[in-house]
Amino acid sequence: MTTIAAVAVFAQQIHITPVTPPGSGQLVNLVNYLSWLVMLAGIAALIYAGGKFGWERWHGGAVESPKIILAALVGGIIATSAGGIMNAVVTGGGG
Repeated sequence: MTTIAAVAVFAQQIHITPVTPPGSGQLVNLVNYLSWLVMLAGIAALIYAGGKFGWERWHGGAVESPKIILAALVGGIIATSAGGIMNAVVTGGGG
Protein backbone atom coordinates (compact mmCIF):
# COMPACT_ATOMS: atom_id res chain seq x y z
CA MET A 1 0.00 0.00 0.00
CA THR A 2 2.77 2.51 0.71
CA THR A 3 4.38 2.09 -2.73
CA ILE A 4 1.12 2.99 -4.49
CA ALA A 5 0.83 6.20 -2.44
CA ALA A 6 4.44 7.13 -3.23
CA VAL A 7 3.87 6.63 -6.97
CA ALA A 8 0.76 8.79 -6.83
CA VAL A 9 2.75 11.60 -5.20
CA PHE A 10 5.55 11.47 -7.77
CA ALA A 11 3.09 11.40 -10.68
CA GLN A 12 1.62 14.80 -9.86
CA GLN A 13 2.51 17.67 -12.15
CA ILE A 14 4.38 20.67 -10.89
CA HIS A 15 2.99 23.90 -12.32
CA ILE A 16 5.67 26.49 -12.98
CA THR A 17 4.88 29.96 -14.23
CA PRO A 18 8.00 31.58 -15.67
CA VAL A 19 8.58 35.21 -14.76
CA THR A 20 11.17 37.42 -16.40
CA PRO A 21 13.87 38.50 -13.97
CA PRO A 22 14.30 42.17 -13.19
CA GLY A 23 16.58 43.96 -15.64
CA SER A 24 16.11 41.36 -18.37
CA GLY A 25 14.92 44.00 -20.83
CA GLN A 26 18.27 45.78 -20.60
CA LEU A 27 20.12 42.48 -21.07
CA VAL A 28 18.09 41.66 -24.19
CA ASN A 29 18.81 45.15 -25.49
CA LEU A 30 22.55 44.61 -24.91
CA VAL A 31 22.45 41.27 -26.75
CA ASN A 32 20.64 42.94 -29.67
CA TYR A 33 23.36 45.61 -29.85
CA LEU A 34 26.09 42.96 -29.75
CA SER A 35 24.44 40.95 -32.53
CA TRP A 36 24.18 44.13 -34.60
CA LEU A 37 27.90 44.78 -34.06
CA VAL A 38 28.77 41.21 -35.11
CA MET A 39 26.82 41.64 -38.34
CA LEU A 40 28.46 45.00 -38.98
CA ALA A 41 31.92 43.50 -38.38
CA GLY A 42 31.17 40.68 -40.83
CA ILE A 43 30.07 43.11 -43.52
CA ALA A 44 33.14 45.29 -42.90
CA ALA A 45 35.39 42.22 -43.18
CA LEU A 46 33.83 41.28 -46.52
CA ILE A 47 34.24 44.83 -47.86
CA TYR A 48 37.85 44.96 -46.65
CA ALA A 49 38.65 41.56 -48.18
CA GLY A 50 37.04 42.57 -51.48
CA GLY A 51 39.13 45.75 -51.61
CA LYS A 52 42.28 43.85 -50.70
CA PHE A 53 41.50 41.24 -53.35
CA GLY A 54 41.23 43.97 -55.99
CA TRP A 55 44.45 45.60 -54.77
CA GLU A 56 46.33 42.28 -54.89
CA ARG A 57 45.07 41.52 -58.39
CA TRP A 58 45.94 45.03 -59.61
CA HIS A 59 49.50 44.95 -58.27
CA GLY A 60 50.20 41.25 -58.91
CA GLY A 61 51.08 40.45 -55.29
CA ALA A 62 50.40 37.29 -53.35
CA VAL A 63 46.69 36.52 -53.22
CA GLU A 64 45.77 36.17 -49.53
CA SER A 65 42.36 37.84 -49.55
CA PRO A 66 40.33 34.69 -50.35
CA LYS A 67 41.35 33.43 -46.89
CA ILE A 68 39.91 36.58 -45.35
CA ILE A 69 36.71 36.24 -47.38
CA LEU A 70 36.34 32.60 -46.36
CA ALA A 71 36.97 33.44 -42.70
CA ALA A 72 34.39 36.25 -42.81
CA LEU A 73 31.81 33.97 -44.42
CA VAL A 74 32.43 31.15 -41.91
CA GLY A 75 32.26 33.63 -39.04
CA GLY A 76 28.97 35.00 -40.38
CA ILE A 77 27.51 31.51 -40.71
CA ILE A 78 28.55 30.64 -37.15
CA ALA A 79 27.14 33.90 -35.75
CA THR A 80 23.85 33.45 -37.61
CA SER A 81 23.53 29.82 -36.57
CA ALA A 82 24.29 30.63 -32.95
CA GLY A 83 21.53 33.25 -32.93
CA GLY A 84 19.01 30.78 -34.35
CA ILE A 85 20.04 28.03 -31.95
CA MET A 86 19.82 30.32 -28.92
CA ASN A 87 16.44 31.62 -30.07
CA ALA A 88 15.15 28.03 -30.34
CA VAL A 89 16.49 27.23 -26.87
CA VAL A 90 14.95 30.31 -25.29
CA THR A 91 11.54 29.93 -26.96
CA GLY A 92 11.27 26.23 -26.21
CA GLY A 93 12.33 24.35 -29.32
CA GLY A 94 9.75 25.47 -31.86
CA GLY A 95 8.93 21.93 -32.91
